[in-house]
Amino acid sequence: MSQSKPAGRFIDAAIGLLHRVRDEEAERIAAAGGLIADAVTGGGRIFVFGAGHSSLPAQDVVYRAGGLALMNLLPVPGVVGVDVVPATLGSALEGVEGLATAVLETGPLRTGDLLFIISLSGRNTLPVEMATGARERGATVIGVTSVAYAAETTPRNASGSFLKDHCDLVLDSKIAVGDAELTAEGVGAPFAPASTVVTSALMQAVVAAGVEELVARGVRPPLLRSGNVDGGHEWNRQVMAEYGDRIFYRR
Repeated sequence: MSQSKPAGRFIDAAIGLLHRVRDEEAERIAAAGGLIADAVTGGGRIFVFGAGHSSLPAQDVVYRAGGLALMNLLPVPGVVGVDVVPATLGSALEGVEGLATAVLETGPLRTGDLLFIISLSGRNTLPVEMATGARERGATVIGVTSVAYAAETTPRNASGSFLKDHCDLVLDSKIAVGDAELTAEGVGAPFAPASTVVTSALMQAVVAAGVEELVARGVRPPLLRSGNVDGGHEWNRQVMAEYGDRIFYRR
């Protein structure tokens, strides 16, 4: 694949972003891993939320072979991926005040839990309200966002703030405003978004850091194995039996 072709240029751009995340976010990734270990050892539950395409990295760490069994998706109807028609409805719901509050009031999140909120821009009502409401309920919030948006765009929520302003820890995905890595002559708009690739890798790095920290504390990480390898289902049943009260996707 030629590096001068768009496909090669995109892969190079994604690799460059991954290198930046690895080098510039290492300390915060380790801190997030420590918070995962705190939740696992302290009886807390772990939730992940993202709206629209930001839901994809959230879903990627839930019920995943090689992943932590305690990672639970915190769903908001209508915004999980692009599962509504028209798809623009999902975007509109991100601006609805009170939606996150309703989810938190009726959902399982409680004091001592850990919540990852993934939002590329972090400027809309839903992620900001989710972060503030979760912290009010005693949860620890990790925001996964592009800090560049806070410097180069304006908020789209009543508080006039960004997701990063309401988190206990912020992980910066380094994605440029607009989420498109390439331009080309004759193409009217930037193209080739990298946020899903980079944010998914960032989330997996955080899980890896959590596993490392649990081992350092002398705790066997509650990991899932693939059901497509011999003994995988038996292993997973044991993990889910041990941690069943903190696993919500099986109910």
